[in-house]
Amino acid sequence: MSKITGSCLCGKIVFESNNNFDQFHLCHCIQCQKTTGSAHASNLFTKPDNITWLSGTELVKRFDVPGRAISKAFCTECGCGVPYLSGSGKALVVPAGCLDGNPEIAPQDNIFCSEKVKWYDKAICAKSFEQFPE
Repeated sequence: MSKITGSCLCGKIVFESNNNFDQFHLCHCIQCQKTTGSAHASNLFTKPDNITWLSGTELVKRFDVPGRAISKAFCTECGCGVPYLSGSGKALVVPAGCLDGNPEIAPQDNIFCSEKVKWYDKAICAKSFEQFPE
């Protein structure tokens, strides 16, 4: 089984896991828009023990939305999302963007599309550039 590493933006939090994720969802709900600051969250789900923290655990802060099953864990230094245990404790949620490589699973679906931002579909069809356009 191959391994994959992940880290926060400042590199102070580093972890490793087996690259065998069970699910990969792109969630368009309003709460995921808020927690990511983007159009959707890109979250992988795996077994709760599928993580080895290599550094920086003291910098991980978790926020649980009161009365909801919505959480976010992030680096207190750079604000980057990092893995966290789901509220039920049955899954480890790994933000795909914090991985240092590619997971062996592709996104399986887009969920909560009724809450999708109106500009999302146009953004998918917009011009693409390798860097800032001139």
